[in-house]
Amino acid sequence: MNRTIITVVGKDTVGIIAKVCTYMADHQINILDISQTIIQGFFNMMMIIDTSKMTVDYATMTDEITKLGESTGVQIKCQKEEIFDKMHRI
Repeated sequence: MNRTIITVVGKDTVGIIAKVCTYMADHQINILDISQTIIQGFFNMMMIIDTSKMTVDYATMTDEITKLGESTGVQIKCQKEEIFDKMHRI
């Protein structure tokens, strides 16, 4: 399984989760886990996704999801799980 960590941060607006999840569904990206919070008007979401069956290559997905974030007013970052784990190891 090819797992990627997606983080979404920014001012809360209507439709952030819907837009990100629609992109995932449209490209056959499976959402394995999702967590979101809103604190004093700021939106924070973390997703773990499976990219093994996605219909675009990884670089295209990261570019498109970054642009989706910009158009929505949030910052979206993608990081492969193995890199994320190494960066957050104690």
